Amino acid sequence: MVIYNNKEWFNSLINFYRSYIIRVLLRYVLIMGLITTIICVLILDVFKTGIRFHSGTFSLLGIVLSILLVFRTNTAYDRWWEGRKQWGSLVNTSRNIALSLHTLLERTDTQNRDFFSKHLANFAIALKEHLRTGVKLEELHHLTDPEKQTYGRRQHIPNFILSQLYEGVQELYRAGVISGYDLMQLKTHVGTLTDILGACERIKKTPIPFSYNIYIKTFILAYAIMLPFGLIEEFGYYTIPVVMLIFFAFVGVELLAEEIEDPFELDCNDLPTGTIATTIGNNVAEILCLFSEAEKEEKRELFEKIF
Repeated sequence: MVIYNNKEWFNSLINFYRSYIIRVLLRYVLIMGLITTIICVLILDVFKTGIRFHSGTFSLLGIVLSILLVFRTNTAYDRWWEGRKQWGSLVNTSRNIALSLHTLLERTDTQNRDFFSKHLANFAIALKEHLRTGVKLEELHHLTDPEKQTYGRRQHIPNFILSQLYEGVQELYRAGVISGYDLMQLKTHVGTLTDILGACERIKKTPIPFSYNIYIKTFILAYAIMLPFGLIEEFGYYTIPVVMLIFFAFVGVELLAEEIEDPFELDCNDLPTGTIATTIGNNVAEILCLFSEAEKEEKRELFEKIF
């Protein structure tokens, strides 16, 4: 995700070309400019035809297209914002589990503290990659060789980590470390992690319907190709920049919607899930592990940013 200062208005405009979407959009606009140039040359210089469309027709079509694009953008942004809310809930729930365990576990119980710290951090990292191309075991913290083999046999690693958390909480209850009320509270928090996982998978695996996506693209292209016939009588060759500007506006909105509708990838405007996962690892380790200064240096890799 691109971090920027929204108060630096002119600097944002100066650096607009750094955006991947803008670079792709400019290529499309240049292609449309070439098509419009060919149409203008054929109408004005070659055939000198009198084919014209009334400009009012394009005003009505533009309104319809604008309504469709507003709906398209709002739908994509809703998916982006829902993903951000789920990852915000993941941060809060991880902290709640860590804080609850911190008050319940003895300060000397480093085994359980390390267990829950490791698994809470690894769940966030595993979820991040699960929503992309698949979990990378080398990114998970402090896995032993037997654990790597066990994880490697699992098709759904976030689910497996959740099962480990459930088992860890249940073992605390069996050992008499926590009460039945504490067990219910902790299982509720772990259940919230399961809900977050399901919500993120729903966003990832339910894209905008294909027919709707194709329809908008076809509508924009047809509108842009027919537009010179409605403007050329009034603007002449100035029709070319006018059509390019209108095409820039419509296609830009569509491309932005395409980029943010899947918010878990590595595009410029996608969610910073790697940064959030790192934050979770930092927070739960700080709450549960009670590192001394020497231990913080020794375990520094836990705090490194994972993209």
